[in-house]
Amino acid sequence: MLKGLLAAASLSLAIGSPALAQPAPPPKAKNVILFLADAGGVSSVSAASLLGYGEPLKLRVQHWPNLGLSDTTPVDQFVSDSANGMSAIMTGVKTRNGVISQSPAAVRGKTDGEPTKTLLEYAEEHGLRTGVVTSQPITDATPAATYAHSNDRGKWGEIFQQAFAPRYGDGVDVLFGTGRAKIGQQLATAGTGFDQIAKAHDRPVYARLEDAPPANARPVVVADQIDTRAATLRALDVLKGSPKGYLLVVEWDAHTDDPREGLQHIVDFDKLIAEVETRVDLKDTLLVFTADHSFGLQVDGGRRGEPLLEGYEAWKATQTPGAKEEDVIRLKNVMVNRSHTGEEVAALAVGPGSERVRGYFPNTHLFDVMMDAWGWKKDGK
Repeated sequence: MLKGLLAAASLSLAIGSPALAQPAPPPKAKNVILFLADAGGVSSVSAASLLGYGEPLKLRVQHWPNLGLSDTTPVDQFVSDSANGMSAIMTGVKTRNGVISQSPAAVRGKTDGEPTKTLLEYAEEHGLRTGVVTSQPITDATPAATYAHSNDRGKWGEIFQQAFAPRYGDGVDVLFGTGRAKIGQQLATAGTGFDQIAKAHDRPVYARLEDAPPANARPVVVADQIDTRAATLRALDVLKGSPKGYLLVVEWDAHTDDPREGLQHIVDFDKLIAEVETRVDLKDTLLVFTADHSFGLQVDGGRRGEPLLEGYEAWKATQTPGAKEEDVIRLKNVMVNRSHTGEEVAALAVGPGSERVRGYFPNTHLFDVMMDAWGWKKDGK
């Protein structure tokens, strides 16, 4: 009898014991914002802090708690372009250089591979609102990989039209970028244009950010130039009212063919990221920062209190518009090999699900991180 009472008491204590209770599941994200520094490898991010603040580790993203190193290689080479690099992040499938969100069965410019479902398409399927903002042409490889599928990143006219013919949901809700002249030329070659597309889909294609009225909940801007900060904050204002949440992808070019320009872009991008961070709730919003591939910049000299880019003005004065660019830029403290490089790039994250951004991993892991943050399963799994 006594043994039975003791056993029952022990069972009761065990059931009610906090120490033995099942751990609470990790919180899920409502929103995801992906910040993509095109060509913003580890060395460029590090140098941007030195340029912007004269000290290392002064960028906001360098203080995010979760950090990993992301392998960007395509299926057949060691060095990636933006098409493969961003497609892998957006679809969880590595492909070939020049290919936009298609399987590696694609042959660039010749043969299609299977369309690989993008994170934006999953978000549309789940009823979230979506946005893409870029400092670059809206049909360039990085933004294109979010909403389009093509065997050749150069098919801008074809790519742009896919934004208006979505496979899931009603397609990308906010689309802000540049490239108006070249996209317009390719559309004309295909027998259409911005006005015809706008009329067919009852969706204006504005030439300037300020032309898009605040009341337009699904604005498309294809400009000659764009203020990336203003465009991002505008997109955030449009998307944040979504009851089910949103996906926002923001690209800012960080190629350092011109080292001051490229590094300043990273500094400015980081300031924008810090500003966005103050406008969202990190309890329900995952922020991820990474690059699609690295670039050949290295800091091999310099000291505190002296300009990082000493000799830049003299180098810049030698540059002749239209002339063939030299392969290597040699400043006193910095050398730039003007090419993509194959080493891993940093991935940093904060918010729900960010704890999985740790260690070395293929860039396809970032797709899994963002899907898992929402609690979604990839098709077929």
